[in-house]
Amino acid sequence: MSLSRRIVQRLEEISHRHAEIESLLGDPEVVSNQENFSSLSREYSELQPVVTAYERIRTIEEEIEEATELLQGEDEDLRILARETIDELRPTLDCAFQGIEELLVPSDPDDKANVFLEIRAGTGGEEAALFVADLAKMYERYALLKGWKATIVAKRTASQGGLKEAVFRISGRDVFARLKFESGTHRVQRIPQTESQGRIHTSACTVAILPEIEELTEVDLNDTDLRIDTFRASGAGGQHVNKTDSAVRITHLPSGTVAECQEERSQHQNRERAMALLKSKILSERRSAQEKERTEDRKMQVGSGDRSERIRTYNFPQGRLTDHRVQLTLYKLDEVMEGALDLVIEPLAKERQADLLRGLKDDEN
Repeated sequence: MSLSRRIVQRLEEISHRHAEIESLLGDPEVVSNQENFSSLSREYSELQPVVTAYERIRTIEEEIEEATELLQGEDEDLRILARETIDELRPTLDCAFQGIEELLVPSDPDDKANVFLEIRAGTGGEEAALFVADLAKMYERYALLKGWKATIVAKRTASQGGLKEAVFRISGRDVFARLKFESGTHRVQRIPQTESQGRIHTSACTVAILPEIEELTEVDLNDTDLRIDTFRASGAGGQHVNKTDSAVRITHLPSGTVAECQEERSQHQNRERAMALLKSKILSERRSAQEKERTEDRKMQVGSGDRSERIRTYNFPQGRLTDHRVQLTLYKLDEVMEGALDLVIEPLAKERQADLLRGLKDDEN
């Protein structure tokens, strides 16, 4: 195993930039500018692990080169020692190569963000609505296992106890990094309780994972482009849970994007949360369009956010879950529905990283 020329070139660029920043941080003029100093310090810290790993690789390569020269000598004992040294260092070097390649994979700037999670019933009528409720419970259980906080933002109930729509805000550590792979169409195959013939029905839901943007000014919306409606929040079975129009729905007229919140106590709080959700939706749609342009030639787009893409099938009669993006099949459906979602997410995360690494290597000139 060896590093490609493109990766070596990138490592040299990082090393030079690291040395340049180190010099700048010792400049009194830079130190006196707190904003510039803080920015350079952050960049220096981000580059440090790569530089350290690269220096380690060069040290190992030098030791192997020295041992290789000893193999040409006449001293038999030194040749044996040299061969043992090379045999010991080769696996270490290969491991170091793999580690530094992983460090070079570009990170998603939204990975640490909280998210809005939307689940909507698709084809399948009441059975799809029941599956929305099942997925909502699955994500709530997963959030609990991860130590995250899941708060309901909006929901619309169906007649048989299901949900036509459920929107959560999930906050915690690296929420988007884990949940971003959930965007897409989720298909369920099972026998409905109302099915007297025991036939398997197929229905579907769509899931969207939207990173919550920290700076709402990142998306600038004109007031004239917004329609804001207020209505009464409803409980189970359509029963009003209050007598005031505290729930808020905001529509972005140019794009038709809609966001609503009905779970906060006041209209003001619901309006703030709905606006945050709306801006996150619009930003996500813009980024998805850009990502599609960049990756249209790739066979796999893990985490692309394409809602039309069927990503997963839940087959209840067989207890089988299949993720179609990585050809993953698990006969642990009950465990996953109880919140053991890492069984699916971990293979997706690894494939995503491998895909990004392939893209880095494909840049070879």
